[in-house]
Amino acid sequence: MADHWIEHWAVEDHAFWEASGKSIANRNMIFSVLAEFLAFSVWQVWSATSVMLTGIGFNFSANQLFWLAAIPGLTGATLRIPYALMVPILGGRNWTLISTALLLIPAVGIGLAVQDPATPYSTFALLALLCGFGGGNFASSMANINFFFPKRLKGMALGVNAAGGNIGVSIVQFIVPFVITAGLFGALGGASQTETVNGAARQVWVQNAAFIWVPFILLSLFTTWFFMNNLHVAKSPLRAQLVMLKDKHAWIMSLLYMGTFGSFIGYSAGFPLLIKSQFPDVDPLKYAFLGPLVGSLIRPVGGIVADKVGGARVTLWNFAAMAAAVSGVIYFLGIRTEPGAFTGFFIMFMALFVCAGLGNGSTYRMLPMIYICKNNLLAEKGGQTHLQAINNANRQSGVVVGITAAFAAYGAFFIPKSYGTSIRVTGGPQGALYMFIAFYCLCIALTYFYYYRKNAEIKC
Repeated sequence: MADHWIEHWAVEDHAFWEASGKSIANRNMIFSVLAEFLAFSVWQVWSATSVMLTGIGFNFSANQLFWLAAIPGLTGATLRIPYALMVPILGGRNWTLISTALLLIPAVGIGLAVQDPATPYSTFALLALLCGFGGGNFASSMANINFFFPKRLKGMALGVNAAGGNIGVSIVQFIVPFVITAGLFGALGGASQTETVNGAARQVWVQNAAFIWVPFILLSLFTTWFFMNNLHVAKSPLRAQLVMLKDKHAWIMSLLYMGTFGSFIGYSAGFPLLIKSQFPDVDPLKYAFLGPLVGSLIRPVGGIVADKVGGARVTLWNFAAMAAAVSGVIYFLGIRTEPGAFTGFFIMFMALFVCAGLGNGSTYRMLPMIYICKNNLLAEKGGQTHLQAINNANRQSGVVVGITAAFAAYGAFFIPKSYGTSIRVTGGPQGALYMFIAFYCLCIALTYFYYYRKNAEIKC
């Protein structure tokens, strides 16, 4: 069993990295990815479950269902800053244990609630709030892994760690249609329900959509306990961390990351219900999982490409492509009753997910580089040693990872809720989509001015 706390950590020292740092860092990332994958799966379980509730006897409106898909994003985003602050206080391994154990509450609660059609909507709303525990995990996981890797590998490491979590969104949407078709847990799992869709009835176990994660959460607790580490170099008092809330670049990058990750998680949460509301003859769970899947798998590529050509360049052109793709979505929604409209709509959304995934990787590569540049300038002026500059940059970027992750995660609330509100007020989601285009244009301007142009404040 690995030691829980590691005293000496100097990954910019090539000899140290090759001798022991690399193996320790990779081991921690593997089990961090498992924990984060489960966190995302629980966080987004409503994106797949909500589309089945009316079929098994729950009398909820379309707007109420969009609320269930949106509420976990609200609490998940709000929890991300305190979650990120816990890593330097308690240690990455220790906080991973606590945050993963909390996932058992909504996983068990949802599995029990969906078995009784008399369960009030308020109970489902509360359980959706508790799913936010999973959303908070991303910030602490990324802040933790940021310390384990040298700057030349940060884009790759953060991209892989994040992709492992992001793919949980796709997996939950992919496996739910299969796991609900059998009583996987016998008498412990409860009785089946009768689902009626378009006049056809079948027996389903909707509780399995939540119960399926429980044994894997227990497995993750085991692997975290035995195989993950805390780093002393990551420790930082709360006051020193809160100073970063005043940093200008923390908030600029929060807006940019909302444009990439906020889009990814918001589109993921709302995609099944959007398909169901706009193309009622299409089974959304046959297609919706593909969006978050491609967005997750492409994320490390965004980090790797950004390591080679610069994060700002990749980020800027991704926002331009995303604005174009949303325009395509609006076009195909306008002709949605014509042949081929769903195919065009789906292709445009796949382009959105690809660009959001690439941008997720590139923006998270920008974050550590911004603070490395700032601290290196201070070191050149004699304000600190080179080693202090590296450690301070890692601490600062770790805190800002939490800030940006928190801000961006509100996309998981705003995007599906914007769809629901736009549909209720105007009859369609186009009003929300036009707002998204305007936001992407703002992100292009910020990226260009602060990080991309010739005389940018910080070229990254």
